[in-house]
Amino acid sequence: MSKKRILITGGAGFLGSHLCDRYIKEGYQVIAMDNLITGDLKNIEHLFKHPDFEFSHSDVSKFVHVPGKLDYILHFASPASPIDYLKIPIQTLKVGSLGTHNLLGLALAKKARILVASTSEVYGDPLVHPQIEEYYGNVDPVGPRGVYDEAKRFQEAMTMAYHTFHGLETRIIRIFNTYGPRMRLNDGRVLPAFIGQALRGEDLTVFGDGSQTRSFCYVDDLVEGIYRLLLSDYHLPVNIGNPDEITILQFAEEIVKLTGTTQKIIRKPLPINDPKQRQPDITKAKSILKWEPKVNRAEGLKITYDYFKSLPEDVLFDRNHKNFEHYIK
Repeated sequence: MSKKRILITGGAGFLGSHLCDRYIKEGYQVIAMDNLITGDLKNIEHLFKHPDFEFSHSDVSKFVHVPGKLDYILHFASPASPIDYLKIPIQTLKVGSLGTHNLLGLALAKKARILVASTSEVYGDPLVHPQIEEYYGNVDPVGPRGVYDEAKRFQEAMTMAYHTFHGLETRIIRIFNTYGPRMRLNDGRVLPAFIGQALRGEDLTVFGDGSQTRSFCYVDDLVEGIYRLLLSDYHLPVNIGNPDEITILQFAEEIVKLTGTTQKIIRKPLPINDPKQRQPDITKAKSILKWEPKVNRAEGLKITYDYFKSLPEDVLFDRNHKNFEHYIK
């Protein structure tokens, strides 16, 4: 019996590289596709000699060509951190629209099932808490975060159109805050920002009064949820995340304790449209996928902190780490 073949776009990124590992482990033939605008070949170099792995340096927003059969597609090609999508807004919109269109067309031509990676950002600054999949959201399409939020909302709409019009097998995951090894230390997301500041001996920056909340899911748990959703029979969006909610200020205090830093926690103005609350309702994931997170935050943070501590100093002290404060204003 021939092995299943899967295309993973954004395969050199944080999440994409972990997905490559998982599907190689499950016995799939894996094609990782990435234009490396935010991805890093170091995340997948350990797979280069594997006989069931191949890498394609391609931009899915322009054209996608994959010879041979394809059974599955995971569309994870997109900037996902504020420092990225605020720096390259047009590319972010393109990969969510043109890139998604190209990949849906490829899935249709190959008769492959496709799972697209959406995000909790489709809920915007939510007025419903916790967020359920049926909530339509509270999103500002012309605000600074609109380039990412609307790209993902369009992506979901296009995916459902292919499902209803063409009968394409589609899956949609809404990913909540995820963390773990291979995150970029200076990508502007709250967890690597705090750990990076602690490791550099800088004060930890909390925006606003720190009362805004997030729910952090360890990457291995997220990958398990993706794996189950792809193989499920459910085509509507499913939240995957850890409902263990914490305020940003409390989280900063956890990082101070974890790292042993003596630096202060300082406050700066809250960015425009920054969500005040973020917590997934995972009822559907529990009932349909029999999934829920297993790794608690203390355990996951220890693994992630050890990873960041192992990075060379030239990565840790990258001067670009200060760019985040410029882009979010």
